[in-house]
Amino acid sequence: MTDTRTSPRPGAEAGGRGATESAGRGYVHLYTGDGKGKTTAAFGLAVRAAGHGKRVYVGQFMKGRPYGENLELSDHPLITVEQYGEPDCISIDQVDEHHRELARSGLRRSREALFEGDYDVVVLDEIDVAIWFGLLSVSDVMDIVKQRPPHVELIMTGRQAPAALVKAADLVTEMREVKHYYRDGVLARAGVEY
Repeated sequence: MTDTRTSPRPGAEAGGRGATESAGRGYVHLYTGDGKGKTTAAFGLAVRAAGHGKRVYVGQFMKGRPYGENLELSDHPLITVEQYGEPDCISIDQVDEHHRELARSGLRRSREALFEGDYDVVVLDEIDVAIWFGLLSVSDVMDIVKQRPPHVELIMTGRQAPAALVKAADLVTEMREVKHYYRDGVLARAGVEY
């Protein structure tokens, strides 16, 4: 058995570029659907990328409380996580100008992260929900997708992904709920759902 704690990361010698990479091209990923796991998949990819020496920016829309991933990664040298939301969840009928401004601020910062050249991977967590709730427009987000530097991997998550984002993405995964313990009254649990 190999001890991965002391083994060098594959590709680390070549600045994080593994032998199987496709000439430095980044792709657009979209994780959507009503099932659990969209943010989890995005953070899994973020940790995997950091494990290969890549720098990652995560902008979390509509989130403002400390989730387990934020707590664990707060001092990570290669992963930056910033939140643009309130500590409490809101419903679509609670949206006000303050919520829209938080989302616009997050989009401005995410755009900077995408274009400043410091990050290999940029995650826009819950961006689809921000669009669905009317906090951001599809066209504002599509501008980022269209102008994305070709070497940057862009990950977008959230329910209700608009058709334009589905069409623009290179990879689309739809999480579909088959069975969930929420239906039995189980509430969100620290370390599992947040």
